[in-house]
Amino acid sequence: MAVSVAAAASAALFAAPASAAWEPSKPVEFIVPAGTGGGADQMARLIQGVVVKHNLMKQPLIVVNKSGGAGAEGFLDVKNAKGDANKIVVTLSNLFTTPMATGVPFNWRDMTPVSMLALDNFVLWVNAESPHKTAKDYLAAVKAAGPGKIKMGGTGSKQEDQILTVGLEKATGAKFIYIPFKGGGEVAVQLVGNHVDSSVNNPIEAVAQWRAGKLRPLCVFDDKRMPYKAKITDTMSWSDIPTCKEAGVPTEYTMLRGIFMPPGVTNDQKQFYVDLLKKVRETPEWKDYMEKGAFNQTYMDGEAFNQWLGKAEQNHRELMKEAGFLAK
Repeated sequence: MAVSVAAAASAALFAAPASAAWEPSKPVEFIVPAGTGGGADQMARLIQGVVVKHNLMKQPLIVVNKSGGAGAEGFLDVKNAKGDANKIVVTLSNLFTTPMATGVPFNWRDMTPVSMLALDNFVLWVNAESPHKTAKDYLAAVKAAGPGKIKMGGTGSKQEDQILTVGLEKATGAKFIYIPFKGGGEVAVQLVGNHVDSSVNNPIEAVAQWRAGKLRPLCVFDDKRMPYKAKITDTMSWSDIPTCKEAGVPTEYTMLRGIFMPPGVTNDQKQFYVDLLKKVRETPEWKDYMEKGAFNQTYMDGEAFNQWLGKAEQNHRELMKEAGFLAK
């Protein structure tokens, strides 16, 4: 009896409503404003697979990468598709950084916010052979070494990793030489090879090297520890990594993973995707993905999401202004 009740509950969870107020009548274009293989692309393709596996939508969800201009190509496509409810876009923090750094005529308010699916964490990593066991000790050593001595590896220029590095400098007085690479995987390899002294990679980008005993996590740039208690190494889980604030480094930064639509869509059209994504988040595939990537699983939609976006935009503007990254 318990099994049949559970099965019925599962079927009810994923069943489409008998008469939805609106649903797509043609394939939905799912835009990724970044290249293939990165975090945004991985998330979009996971959502696509979950929707198909659990039959959450009648029409296909087609992932399209539009990475030109640091994501501007994808965002402008959505901005210009006014009223087109058969188009959605997955966003990361280039939602804020790209228009600020390039001057491209785009702002998050030019689209329709649907929901925040999660926040991606950042971890301060050093080589496992480093003498520094805590973030406080490492940052004190960087500060003592002076400008032009210690290298921080990161993905891209004037994007999240470099902005976080600037925030770290501002909070601690340390000064890094920032070395940009094409992706987080390459950053992790460079740190293993001691070609840089530290990185601020996302958990999923450095977990293999951590598990292999090549890298050491010092702190996570979130306001609370990651909740995942499964051991990654023989002695540590994600939850064992202190927050940077705990470690005496008062710096916080997380990256948005959210969904937007074009401007000018109706409330019913937006609600369809809000409901769809809530179903996606209840699947075992999504929960497994969240744990493997050590995500912060904060969810928001509606006015709470709009308010968060406004605050995040202002925070990015202040950090980028401090760094001299704002377009003239």
